Amino acid sequence: MLRKIFFFKPSPPISPSSSLQSKTFSDSLMEENIETARTLITKWNPFPASNCAKTTPILFTNTHHEAKEFLKAVKRLHSTMMHLITQDSSSEKLVKAQSLMQCAMKRLEMEFYRILAQTRDGLDPKSLSGQSSIINEDWVERDSVSTAAIMDLKAIAECMVSAGYSKECVRVYIMVRKPIVDEAMYLLGVERLSFSQFQKMEWEVIESRIKCWLSAVKLAFGTLFPGERNLCDYIFGSPERKVAESCLTETCRDAAACLFGFAENVAKCKKTPEKMFRTLDLYEAISEHRQQIESIFSSAIRTHATAVQARLAEAVRKMLSDFESAIQKESSKIPVPGGGIHPLTRYAMNYTAFLADYSDALAEIVTDWPQSPLPESYYGDENSTPPSETAEMLAWLILVILCKLDGKAKLYKDTALSYLFLANNMQYVVVKVRKSNLGFLLGEDWLTKHEAKVKEYASKYERVGWSNVLQSLPENPTAEEAVAIFQSFNAAFVEACGAQSSWVVPDPKLRQEIKASIGLKVVVRYRKFYERNRVGSESVIRFSPDDLENCLSVFLRFCVGRNNRVPVIGSKAREVG
Repeated sequence: MLRKIFFFKPSPPISPSSSLQSKTFSDSLMEENIETARTLITKWNPFPASNCAKTTPILFTNTHHEAKEFLKAVKRLHSTMMHLITQDSSSEKLVKAQSLMQCAMKRLEMEFYRILAQTRDGLDPKSLSGQSSIINEDWVERDSVSTAAIMDLKAIAECMVSAGYSKECVRVYIMVRKPIVDEAMYLLGVERLSFSQFQKMEWEVIESRIKCWLSAVKLAFGTLFPGERNLCDYIFGSPERKVAESCLTETCRDAAACLFGFAENVAKCKKTPEKMFRTLDLYEAISEHRQQIESIFSSAIRTHATAVQARLAEAVRKMLSDFESAIQKESSKIPVPGGGIHPLTRYAMNYTAFLADYSDALAEIVTDWPQSPLPESYYGDENSTPPSETAEMLAWLILVILCKLDGKAKLYKDTALSYLFLANNMQYVVVKVRKSNLGFLLGEDWLTKHEAKVKEYASKYERVGWSNVLQSLPENPTAEEAVAIFQSFNAAFVEACGAQSSWVVPDPKLRQEIKASIGLKVVVRYRKFYERNRVGSESVIRFSPDDLENCLSVFLRFCVGRNNRVPVIGSKAREVG
């Protein structure tokens, strides 16, 4: 209404007498506004000369009636000042109004601080999420002290910002709310540490702090920062959005810097394999809260988060390169007893399977990252769907492992044992892929191809390891040759069983398949020869067909030696054998 009175659009020219009457009325109204403001502002002057020792009264009490009148008077006073400036910027009325305005702002600043300080523990910014940012013309009585306090704060902030005192209002808000946010971050278990302090910590201590950080980041972006965003938006959301942005940034800057600074310190640490999965945990946590970061914070804090995530990504890429290099440089020359699973196979495949659990994060990290290309024939069918960059990276790591195992197989003096070693280790790789997220990423074509390699290695083992036994049983021998054949077979079978008595096939499925295949080739063939030629050869027969089956059921066994398990690493890691 006042805006309509003081800033009305001029009408057509009128007579001098009418102009004088309008000016007199306008001046009278200005003086009335100033006097009304003087009465209320002087009454609530926070620093009256005659009342220095007395307790300052509280303006925003439960009734809010006089507070409402006070705010109205300040707004009219501001409108009056704006009108006086257009007439005479050095008038005595304007000077008087300015003095009253400064006094009013001191009172409102004090009230703003008092409400913030008294309700610091009860202020509930979460309750604002579904409320309108518009304050009704009449004060509304509410059961919630928190909600009433927030409405008071908004009313004061609107008045101060509109009058040009936004800096004073924001300064008080930050002075009260910033320590609350900083304390909340500390209570969440995240404290500011310099990199030199960080470097002195054992990794076990850092890992424990990372677990705490992962819990803290969920609460920070699920409750703490969104709550402060709601509170700033509600109190300072009008008339200028930039005031709310500035206020939120200053209130949360140090807490956010503390949170992201911890992750940055982890990224700057010395890169070792055991740190890979915790680093990925940190990267993934920031990715999962990227939407909240973008919606809550201004560019400065968003930029910090992006920079920290980039550092984490670079750390992961470095550790991936180091992991590949470590596989290639592994130089043990002692063959695994019995052709069992090589420790490198266990460790590297468990590590790679854990990596697959972070496929979403890795998809961002390895995008456009130069990687060694897979051979064109690696996936077999040229029409196969090309793998994702993540799948290609993981497939390459497995290929490096398999190439290393080819070299380990050459350490065995017995060719049959070399093939059994390759069959065992390839089977371990295939099973690990099928039972983990690797199977989903690499696909059925990959599995089919490598399962065929297992069968190929097993077949070569059988052919080489049992060739002498099979060759001792000719297809169509004469009766006169039976005795010599039984003797030759006995020697070959005993030699094969003796040589392979310590060989192992840890995987029960593969073990059963090999036994069945050898049994089909050896036992069936021997049984046929035995039934035709046992009469007259009793003196040289050492094994019945059933004896052979019993021997074969025992000689290929599960390795019951030391249980080689890989330590659990990373929050998503599982202990697997």
